[in-house]
Amino acid sequence: MIAELLDREQHDIALLQEVWSENDYLFLKRALATSHPFTHYFRSGVIGSGLAVFSKHRIEDALLYQYSLNGYPYMVHHGDWFGGKAVGLVILNVCGMKAHVYVTHLHAEYSRAKDDYLPHRTVQAWELLNFIRHTSADADLVVLGGDLNMHPQDLGTRLLRAHTGLRDCYAETDTFHGCEDGITLIADNPFTKKKDLLPFEKGIRIDYILIKGSDRVCVRCESMSTTKGSVPDKPFPYSDHESLTSQLLLQRSDCMDGRVRQRDSSDTGAPVCERVEVVSEARGVVKEGLHQTERLRLLAMCVLAVGLALLLLPATALPWFYPHGHCALSYALLGLLGVLGLAMVVSGALLYVLFTTQLKALNGTEASMKLSAVNLRGSNGGCWEEEEGTEMEAPASLSHPPPHGGARSEQPTLLDCEE
Repeated sequence: MIAELLDREQHDIALLQEVWSENDYLFLKRALATSHPFTHYFRSGVIGSGLAVFSKHRIEDALLYQYSLNGYPYMVHHGDWFGGKAVGLVILNVCGMKAHVYVTHLHAEYSRAKDDYLPHRTVQAWELLNFIRHTSADADLVVLGGDLNMHPQDLGTRLLRAHTGLRDCYAETDTFHGCEDGITLIADNPFTKKKDLLPFEKGIRIDYILIKGSDRVCVRCESMSTTKGSVPDKPFPYSDHESLTSQLLLQRSDCMDGRVRQRDSSDTGAPVCERVEVVSEARGVVKEGLHQTERLRLLAMCVLAVGLALLLLPATALPWFYPHGHCALSYALLGLLGVLGLAMVVSGALLYVLFTTQLKALNGTEASMKLSAVNLRGSNGGCWEEEEGTEMEAPASLSHPPPHGGARSEQPTLLDCEE
């Protein structure tokens, strides 16, 4: 059904998430060979990142970055750790314009009231924005599409927009057709548990297409739409999420006024003080994650210690049991304790390694955020305040009309983006 939709809509670029099976990707690749001849599948983790790109434009290069934090392997029923969540980049040439197109899928939020994964998702948002900043310097156009698993005003979303200058297509589009309030995870979807959406009875907006131009190309969203529930003439929807489609208008900046050019070419649209504030808030969340992970590592050490004690118990008890001629049941009990101790030692050691690795990732992110905040404060005297005694704080697709006669067209280019 998804292949039929993409083939019918004829988007220039389609960005897909949760394509967990490579066989599914190969099926889509065969089905879309005519309409989207250029494809790329990003592989990571145990079962894969689930990220795939289908394009009408030749993919000149591709790059994958896997997030350093992505949940816990023992939370098997959530499964995020096994997916190897990541961000994928493809570089395209669209009518002579260099487009950097990113697709990503962040860790899910399983409980709004008690979100144990908030520090992980915040780290992912920080790594995502830095990956975009450091790989898009020479891009004429930047497009990010994917399931961010964050509401529009959540910390990670604000952090991403403030530090990259990316703009939300839904917030600025001239025309919108789709679910109320742009909701992409609706309550009426049969694949969605309504209790997971509480306290949002209608649903939530967690899927996005974000855009940014440059000093050479101006971009704006002309129209946006979503699917609305069930497939036509079918009792089921395409997915548990509604798909997004954006039509973007591209125009070379020498044809635009200076005010629009400045908006598209700026590294960020947020004032420095706002960026300092959101980084400080993110640092607080990461520090909470550090304390939480330290407690988990301490628990892993306790499990390891108890396991060692149980493992040593049979060895120390056997010399006492043997001369007294105790029954086979006693030896069986000692053997059982030994097996239990071995299991606890292995589990404790693996968990200790896991949490130590996560602590390093959290510490690294906190240090990076601290450095960013210091530099931002130094660039704006109005944001300086005393802190800690040492610091000063004051699926996407593209469609376009071909140039006539092979010459470079000065007319606006129309982009149609699907996520």
